[in-house]
Amino acid sequence: MKTLPKGKAWRTEHVVQYQGFWLNITSALKGVLLVQDHFKARATDIILSAFMKCGTTWLRSLMFATANRYRFDLSSHPLLKTGPHDCFPMLDTYIYQGDSITHLELLPSPRLFASHMALDLFPKSVLASGCKFVYICRDPKDVLISKWHFMNKLRAKELAPLTLPEAYELFCQGVSEYGPFWDHVLGYWKASLESPDKILFLKYEDMKREPSVHLKRLAKFMGQPFSMEEEKKGLVEEILKLCSFENLSNLEVNKAGIQHFSDQIFVENRHFFRKGQIGDWENHLTEEMKDRIDRITEQKLKGSGLTLGATP
Repeated sequence: MKTLPKGKAWRTEHVVQYQGFWLNITSALKGVLLVQDHFKARATDIILSAFMKCGTTWLRSLMFATANRYRFDLSSHPLLKTGPHDCFPMLDTYIYQGDSITHLELLPSPRLFASHMALDLFPKSVLASGCKFVYICRDPKDVLISKWHFMNKLRAKELAPLTLPEAYELFCQGVSEYGPFWDHVLGYWKASLESPDKILFLKYEDMKREPSVHLKRLAKFMGQPFSMEEEKKGLVEEILKLCSFENLSNLEVNKAGIQHFSDQIFVENRHFFRKGQIGDWENHLTEEMKDRIDRITEQKLKGSGLTLGATP
């Protein structure tokens, strides 16, 4: 591991480049290696994947509520007491217990997992298992701003705060945890075109604009479509209300609770909820900064058929 290329980190001092992607050496890299060496996927597994700060928390709650809608009453739902991050495990980060992931074998099927891993980092055995992926992406300018705010809250106290110009330059260079952003997105996008029955590709902006449409798409993809009776009863809208940013961010567990990822790493739940808005980058980036990211995006996605932001 000493020979891996190093780059400046957002949260700690350094990240390392492993198989083309930048990972935190004390957490994410360890998790990725365990997944690559030991994780045994099942055909019934569903993995929610996204680059950091693309809407994972929201989609995680939607997936859990949808998959368990026959099991829990919405008025006393676990999401009201435990928060989205306790609903199902983050596969690549902090899932190990005593440097092992064997405890995952004890989870009943169908298993739900979350991940920030690029598709290329998953072992071929996972892709060959027949499991499904739900992927969500977001305008990179909003990703940059959201990640910059989030990482500064978690940044080691002995390090000076990361300035926006510093974060911006690192992001454009592709040096951020799980980055480069564009490579991460393209990996899932291309795979979704090849295997649309196995990879559902969603956009944060589309989900914000038409949440009920995309929640129904999600439920169908997960193999648990909403019935006509459920739709008439307003269950889709009830789940959306339960999982809304306004509702989740105001729950006591998400205002005062703490997410313990390991003995050394813990995050206050409130840090996972900032604004949840589209276009917040306009409050932070200059026109020149915006144009540079747009140019990089255009160059990276050229010929792929993918556009970022809301679907026209």
